[in-house]
Amino acid sequence: MAGVFHGGGVAAAMAAYGGRAEDWLDLSTGINPDMAQLPEIPARVWNRLPDRALEQAARAAARDWYLGGGGKDALLPLPVPGTQSFIQILPSLVPSGRPVAILSPTYGEYAHCFRRAGFDVEAIDSPDALRADHGALIAVNPNNPTGRVLTPGDLIALAERMRRQDGHLHVDEAFGDSRRALSIARHAAETEGVTVSRSFGKFFGLAGLRLGFVFAASTVLDTIADELGPWPVSGPALHIANNLLRGDNRDFAARLAARARCLEQVLEGAGLEITGGTDLFKLVRHSDAARLYEHLARSHILVRRFDYAGDWLRIGLTPDEEGDRRLAYALAAAKD
Repeated sequence: MAGVFHGGGVAAAMAAYGGRAEDWLDLSTGINPDMAQLPEIPARVWNRLPDRALEQAARAAARDWYLGGGGKDALLPLPVPGTQSFIQILPSLVPSGRPVAILSPTYGEYAHCFRRAGFDVEAIDSPDALRADHGALIAVNPNNPTGRVLTPGDLIALAERMRRQDGHLHVDEAFGDSRRALSIARHAAETEGVTVSRSFGKFFGLAGLRLGFVFAASTVLDTIADELGPWPVSGPALHIANNLLRGDNRDFAARLAARARCLEQVLEGAGLEITGGTDLFKLVRHSDAARLYEHLARSHILVRRFDYAGDWLRIGLTPDEEGDRRLAYALAAAKD
């Protein structure tokens, strides 16, 4: 990950600004702070290698969850040990020798991994900038960090365009669990030259589990599986996914939406300009973002800053009302 800035660097923040880990309010990631309740894990799941039945159960649960229960006949998605592992493989799935277009600004690992694989990478700010020589198009939808969205119709039209020019479309739906109508996961499962990745850990607050799912045509899934090798996802991760994806998550989703509203109220109350975001974070613009970042860090509140946009800060959800009050107080103190 050298050269790419990410959220979640509490240890580095402690070294620079002091405090203990439990003193810090980490708002620098797009991970739900309201972690889902973990199911009981039988001893045999820990004791054995992940068997096919356990993997198939998790895959079927993921298909039903991500496709909204309407995809019983769709191809099962492939579990991967975090979607980052799939991003490392993605360059091998697209045409070589042609430039890659990435709808930008967005998650920095896409450009990083494609450049490491020898591709010319071009940041484009709109699908209108796509050219006939582009061999792949990468779109994060909803986007991180801007929250920009493309409709399913837009994305399917882009998929068709890439097919006509013998290219590949990849759509990263890591922040799509609360915007399920935007997904083209089913289209990816039925269409050559299209992949869709989904993150399990962000919505459920279990990023440490390192689990994601990829929707694609069967031949592409076979290629990814070969690259990952045997047993890439742990048995406990598959067991947890099967249980949580099969559960009734309406109250859990409602709590997430309530947390997002509370964050928005705190930021608006502080007079900050919200320029985008998702249910898991908000992007704000501030004329002196570096100073505000430093002020919050001295208050042991970590937010996400950007090396390419000096007036942006991304602020994630607080875990509870006490976190809201702490953030509001720190933002008010910044004005003084």
